[in-house]
Amino acid sequence: MRFRLAIFSILLCLSAFAFSQTADELVQKNIAAKGGLDKIKAIKSVRMTGQGSNGGFKFSIGQQSMRPGMVKQSFSIQGMTATQAYDGNAGWQIQPFGGHKDPELMGEDDLHDLSFVSDLEGPLVDYQAKGNKVEYLGHDMVDGDDALRLKVTLKNGDIAYYYLDPDTFVEIRVETQYFVRGSVRENTTDFGSYKPVAGVMFPYSISSGPKNDPGSWQNIAVEKIEVNVPLAESDFAVPASLKKDAAKK
Repeated sequence: MRFRLAIFSILLCLSAFAFSQTADELVQKNIAAKGGLDKIKAIKSVRMTGQGSNGGFKFSIGQQSMRPGMVKQSFSIQGMTATQAYDGNAGWQIQPFGGHKDPELMGEDDLHDLSFVSDLEGPLVDYQAKGNKVEYLGHDMVDGDDALRLKVTLKNGDIAYYYLDPDTFVEIRVETQYFVRGSVRENTTDFGSYKPVAGVMFPYSISSGPKNDPGSWQNIAVEKIEVNVPLAESDFAVPASLKKDAAKK
């Protein structure tokens, strides 16, 4: 009986220690684990290329990001390339697979995804200055492994749940909840195979899709990541043919 009580006491102490960590402490550990604030902020632009699969389909993917809040993604298959971009204010796209070869403004649903990843350093860095709120929700499980769960409420009201590896403190999963026209859209992204680029840790394995439909997820194997590459604002800007429509939104 004493032995069992001793184990129970130890577990209580460990649990108390885990919850004694504050959200801000975990955020700082996450930033330190990825290279530290100075190295993260020294990155002004990122270019990523990789290969992806979704069911039986294989494709090439690319992403360019630049401060402040600009991102452009490309998706190529069977000789055709789709493009989505966000210039910090408006999003536009070219979707040739549906017969749309001319640029068009993005709908609110797709724009949520793109605007979230447009924050080059992520919502945890300088979260208070950005108007975000972070809460520590304790331990959880990700594919059978222990994880530390943070709830991040963005300034616009959207929510992201960050699951941190308790040993390395990098994120291994992020679940997002976007509120669009009164409905909730939930997506999940898993991260792995972290490697350093210019002293900052980046994931080289990414799987993402609707939270309730893992079978439809896209799996990305990153091939190359370059930082501080020369990019221009014009690379992300809304095409001239759409500027009048973008100004109305």
